[in-house]
Amino acid sequence: INFDEYSSLVDMFDKTCERFASNKAFTNFGISLTFDEIYNKSLNLASFLQNELNLSKGSSVAIMMPNLLQYPISTFGILKAGLIVENVNPLYTERELETQLLNSKSETIIILENFAHLIEKIAHKTFIKNIIITTAGELLGAKGLLINFVLRKIKKMVPKYNIDHSYKFINTIKINNKYNLKSISSNLDDVAFLQYTGGTSGTIKAAMLTHKNILSNVLQVKEWLGHQLKYGEDTAICALPLYHIFALTCNSLTFFNFGANNILITNPRDIKSFVKELKKHPFTFISGVNTLFNKLLLDKNFKDCDFSKLRISLAGGMQVQKNVAEKWQSITGNVLSVGYGLSETSPAASIDPIGVNSFSDSLGLPLPSTEISIQDDNGNLLNFNEAGEICIRGPQVMKGYWNNPEETNNVITSDGWFKTGDIGIMNEEGYPKIVDRKKDMIIVSGFNVYPNEIEEVSMLNEKIFEAGCIGIQDKDGNENIKLFISTVPGEELTSTEVIEHCKKYLTGYKIPKFVEFIDEIPKSNVGKILRRKLRELKNA
Repeated sequence: INFDEYSSLVDMFDKTCERFASNKAFTNFGISLTFDEIYNKSLNLASFLQNELNLSKGSSVAIMMPNLLQYPISTFGILKAGLIVENVNPLYTERELETQLLNSKSETIIILENFAHLIEKIAHKTFIKNIIITTAGELLGAKGLLINFVLRKIKKMVPKYNIDHSYKFINTIKINNKYNLKSISSNLDDVAFLQYTGGTSGTIKAAMLTHKNILSNVLQVKEWLGHQLKYGEDTAICALPLYHIFALTCNSLTFFNFGANNILITNPRDIKSFVKELKKHPFTFISGVNTLFNKLLLDKNFKDCDFSKLRISLAGGMQVQKNVAEKWQSITGNVLSVGYGLSETSPAASIDPIGVNSFSDSLGLPLPSTEISIQDDNGNLLNFNEAGEICIRGPQVMKGYWNNPEETNNVITSDGWFKTGDIGIMNEEGYPKIVDRKKDMIIVSGFNVYPNEIEEVSMLNEKIFEAGCIGIQDKDGNENIKLFISTVPGEELTSTEVIEHCKKYLTGYKIPKFVEFIDEIPKSNVGKILRRKLRELKNA
């Protein structure tokens, strides 16, 4: 790939909006915004950030909301102002939000009112000075008024909050060029996103993704799709949350650049409503994780959707089960393609060839300008079908971890290889496949969960003496969290109490599904939890 076409993500945004000005860019709850409308609202937000909040180039702005029309406006507005986007999981608890904001040192956050009570409680402990609050229905006209009423009064999903000084999002995008936007030149090496991840070790850290990293992935996928790409004709289903690197790069940037209409699904967990929305659109592209595809297939009405224009189904984030892929193909008539990558690789490093006749059950092939190798612990290249660590080298590999040179040096070698922490093999045709994980990371529905965080949170309960956490697979191949507990002598505790305790501090997908009480957590002679022994207990 080469970068002759665009000098930055901002340049790509400007040219894309000009090219597809009158086309629909994003649709949510049946309301659409054109590329021109997205451009103008983002421009106004950028001007507000610069002139009202006086944010200077390189400052980061956090976004905390589900898939709403405000999300892409915020993303592009932040970038247009020469700032850095910090994506925040909208399901985070007070503790998780505080931890991330302390690490990023962001002074500004754009947040949905449903979560404003969280920022009220912890803002004074962080660097946050500016709070911009939006509502779910803010850009949805009369329908939005009804949605806001239902969320506030019927479903009681907007807890009370009292923030002394905040800004309304709707006002930030209606300034109508009150100020001239200062021309901030963004170059390819500037950081565009702080993408938080546990990395390969589990300690919270942010991958610094530059304009070049993300733009690389856009251009790589463009080349990969080849003749399958139809500019201005795609309807792309965006069910994964936009704070997740997969949806961020794939939907809100790559398919945006292709002139697609991205259908934003705000709550994909509501499968019935999700399927109803799918029926409204003869969609051409859909992305997701194995769990999501499987849940769609289990819905009796899914088969009645219109698949006549579906050209590309792309799965990532977790291993795809062969039976799910085969069932998907039998119902939709479309092969489920697999992509592989991590937050640190923006994310795609490899994708299945598009347009093949059957599921490959591999990680696909490296994207343009990308190398994948299998290496041993000493950095030696291994032969075909020999298991070792999957390593990636290419322009999409992150600049490093935010304010964490030590961890950066642990995962990026002097010759540019990123060590993924995944153990894999490569066959003679160049297709890699994961066979194990080097670390203890658990993947729940495509989201990384790190045992040490679950253990630390559980130990906040004074009745718990020690805790050990592992991932276990159910009969469908989905990974669930199992927590082993030893209690303080003389104390009594139930599984329900442990799970309720965890709910106070952890977002939903991190909550243990199973709890088992044992006399002692197995440890090494230096006190390290032996999760291998816990797995043996699980299998006993």
